[in-house]
Amino acid sequence: MPADLNDWMNKNNNKKPSFEPPKFEPPKFIKGGSGLALIIIGIIIVFGILFRPWIIVNEGEIGILATTGKFSKEPLYPGMHFYVPVIQKVIIVDTKVHMISYKRIQEAGTMPDRYGTIKVYPAINVLDARGLPITVELSVSYRINPDEAAYTIKTYGLNWEDKIINPIVRDVVRNVIGKYPAEDLPVKRNEIAMQIETQIRDTLNKIDHKPVIFESFQLRDIVLPENIRKQIERVQIAKQESERAKYEVLRAEQEAQKQAAIAQGKANAAKIEAQGKADAKLIEASAEAKANIIISKSLTNNLLKLKEIEVQGKFNEALKANPNAKIFLTPGGAVPNIWMNIDDKKKALSNGK
Repeated sequence: MPADLNDWMNKNNNKKPSFEPPKFEPPKFIKGGSGLALIIIGIIIVFGILFRPWIIVNEGEIGILATTGKFSKEPLYPGMHFYVPVIQKVIIVDTKVHMISYKRIQEAGTMPDRYGTIKVYPAINVLDARGLPITVELSVSYRINPDEAAYTIKTYGLNWEDKIINPIVRDVVRNVIGKYPAEDLPVKRNEIAMQIETQIRDTLNKIDHKPVIFESFQLRDIVLPENIRKQIERVQIAKQESERAKYEVLRAEQEAQKQAAIAQGKANAAKIEAQGKADAKLIEASAEAKANIIISKSLTNNLLKLKEIEVQGKFNEALKANPNAKIFLTPGGAVPNIWMNIDDKKKALSNGK
């Protein structure tokens, strides 16, 4: 190769290219050192938006923190709590009062609510002391123990109600109802309800860690077999008739006692009235007797003679004024004076002819 050609090639190879890429220079605020902090903050914001490493626990709820699948014993109470996504998660558990209602028919308005705090199960079928089928309707109210929520979910799972409450309620109802004959159930309803509530409460309290807090119990209905129900109705009707007959007898006795009391009262009143009249007459007679005694003591012969003369004078005056007077018998001393009507004497004489 000629020397001049080699020189030309070497000269061209040593030339710089006419286009050079632009050099990147970081902004001044990054060169100052504060840029790194802003980058970290931006990364945290993006991470927070994507993974949301916090959770809010509401009232009536409890949070269970699970780290790589292991539950924390301490629950997360209402408020805001932070956790590490992917590695940790929070399970929300409802701590409000729940209810299981055992019914024969699922009526409108008794469907489970949207929060799952009300559940409707079929009525409980049991056997009485003689083996007769009985259907029982009842309701049970309860809530999870917040302090033992982690243990409860870890041991029984999220369907802990079906594993704890439902079996206990059914077993207790069967044990209690099975002690009584069917015809005694309506009469001893309150006694049976108290036994069921007490046994449910005691059984729940015996479970390790006491996962459930028992609130209340209601025995709604005891459905008896048709033949037993009719027999009870007949017995009740007979008892009512017997009670009514006793009432009628008692009423008749009371009426008789009332009439006897009225008659006795009237007799006593008449007796009292007669006694009063007799006493009044006796008093009057006694007073008259006393008056006569006083009068008789005051009469003397001279006074009587004087009164006789006065009366005789009045008769004489009367005869003068009325010569045709009727007969007058006037006692006067030893011999009474007799005054006769003269016309009557003439008539008598003329009639004698």
